[in-house]
Amino acid sequence: MNSASPRALLVRGMLAGLLAGVAAFLVAYLLGESKVDAAIAIEEAGAGHDHGAEAPVSRALQATAGLGTGVVLYGVALGGIAALVYCFALGRIGRFSARATAALVTAGLFVTVTLVPFFKYPANPPAVGDPDTAARRTALYLLMIALSALLAAGAVILGRRLAPKLGNWNASVTAGAAFVVLIGISYAVLPGINEVPAGFPAALIWDFRLASLAIQTSLWTTFGLVFGFLAERALVPAPAPKEAVLPTS
Repeated sequence: MNSASPRALLVRGMLAGLLAGVAAFLVAYLLGESKVDAAIAIEEAGAGHDHGAEAPVSRALQATAGLGTGVVLYGVALGGIAALVYCFALGRIGRFSARATAALVTAGLFVTVTLVPFFKYPANPPAVGDPDTAARRTALYLLMIALSALLAAGAVILGRRLAPKLGNWNASVTAGAAFVVLIGISYAVLPGINEVPAGFPAALIWDFRLASLAIQTSLWTTFGLVFGFLAERALVPAPAPKEAVLPTS
């Protein structure tokens, strides 16, 4: 492989994150915005008046330019972080190709940053959650992400240390099992949050959470595919052109 600089991979990661953000925005607009509108309608009906007229930014602008800007910037930021993780993991997690390493890193980040926190503190639509506990809920969610990241890093280190004794497969299974057990303990120790108002449609909460998960899945899937292609182009040298063979007389 070529000795591509971390800066080159960082730029490619941010570019892949940009494209992933665009894909996530399309999914969010098509699947998520209708759920948000339904939740806002329930909130306004319960309050007895329309909050839309009081908002400094119109709902239409929030659902288009505002949503797109936020999701794309989120994708670029995650792409840069993922590229830095990729630079560290390249060559250290096994003899994988550049594209395979990108897929493994993306899958690991998807599990660590998205799935693990989601199963403990899933996303909720508007009108669900006490505004007075927003700071506490945010802190718990970020704490869950930090714990997940630390435990995932520990699992990787454990797997590498056990590999000479147990073999790569058994070491990976053991490290993965340890990660799952410790995440389960974290779930049990951290407080749960249940602030769903009485009478709020359970189907709407379920649909909103599925849409949220679909957005994250599209973001990470697109990033993994695009970044794997770009990283391989940067790291794997192009084959030398074959010299033309002149016919002999």
